[in-house]
Amino acid sequence: MRILLVDDEVELADPLIRVLTREGYIVDVAYEGTSGSSLAQSGSYDLLILDWMLPGTTGLEICQELRRQGKTTPVLFLTAKDTLDDRVQGLDAGADDYLVKPFELRELLARVRALLRRSGAESYSAAAKRLTVADLELDSDNQIAYRQGRVIELSHKESQLLQYFMEHTGQLLTHAQIMHHLWTDDEQPSSNVIAALIRLLRRKIEVGKEGMLIHTVYGKGYRFGAGFVESV
Repeated sequence: MRILLVDDEVELADPLIRVLTREGYIVDVAYEGTSGSSLAQSGSYDLLILDWMLPGTTGLEICQELRRQGKTTPVLFLTAKDTLDDRVQGLDAGADDYLVKPFELRELLARVRALLRRSGAESYSAAAKRLTVADLELDSDNQIAYRQGRVIELSHKESQLLQYFMEHTGQLLTHAQIMHHLWTDDEQPSSNVIAALIRLLRRKIEVGKEGMLIHTVYGKGYRFGAGFVESV
């Protein structure tokens, strides 16, 4: 799944690249409009995320040119232009969605998923993002897990953490690795947040006589899977 991000604000674009890559997308980036336009026309992308105001060719012009060529790649505008007239102009230019800066990352990711589903590009995800370890199954797209007939609703961070664990079953994951995976360098939380998140996740996926799956390796981190014992 390939995404092109065109934005001249490096301090915004670089964290977005990390987040989108962490979500499993392949991301190309351009920091000005001329190269962004060339990439948009030459590359095979499933989604374009365009800043409106760019040096050289604007995001609006990139979108208009693609539509004139008959290309239907979904376009999401990121912009500080927030009036009704601006939104109408962007949508009339051929954009599929419009997100005003500043925005929440989780809203951006939700809009990305929605646009990809709408275009049919994300039809792969139902199979690709279903993970199973022992008797636990995770549907990460919908933030739902299943265990012994139970449906387990997860928060965004719980789903991210569980997916990370399940993709690294049997491996020792340190506090630093988990922290780096779940949060960007600019949003590092306090050290006790991981322990609190682990407790919440355990309460949801380890109920009653169900076997333990998250095992603490004291002083080091955690190991995920069936058949392990906690070590001191």
